[in-house]
Amino acid sequence: MAIVAPNNEPSVTKEDGRYALPSTVVIDLPKGYKPKSSDNEEYMNPRQLAYFRDKLRTWRDQLVEESRQTIDNLRGEVRDVGDEAERATRETENSLELRTRDRYRKLISKIEKALRRIEEGRYGFCEETDEEIGVERLEARPIATLSLDAQERREHLQKQMGD
Repeated sequence: MAIVAPNNEPSVTKEDGRYALPSTVVIDLPKGYKPKSSDNEEYMNPRQLAYFRDKLRTWRDQLVEESRQTIDNLRGEVRDVGDEAERATRETENSLELRTRDRYRKLISKIEKALRRIEEGRYGFCEETDEEIGVERLEARPIATLSLDAQERREHLQKQMGD
């Protein structure tokens, strides 16, 4: 594992048994690397953090690019073409597209928060219980902030409260 930090920049640190990975630190991952929840690899070590940071950045970049394409498509669209039914269809499609992009905007915000947690040494640990969230859960949902048990408790409580 190669770790590169520019001169006088912060490097990988470990506090309270957790690693923090500043955005300026580059870790070369082996080709095809995927984190494992096995005993031989420390949970949320620099390599795992770099893997999830790369995954989150790639996801964010894809969402941003799709949003740019939507904006370009909406700007380039001719507004005065077709009858009322065609215009209504187009407006409905545009509305759906804009709602999707709004969801993307909220998702990008969650991705940014996850990237900050990586930098601060909090990524991969439950915000409520401080337990490990788990590599498998993070692989499926890299923006997860709660362990599976904490998430289930929250959903059960929300169901009881009628939210």
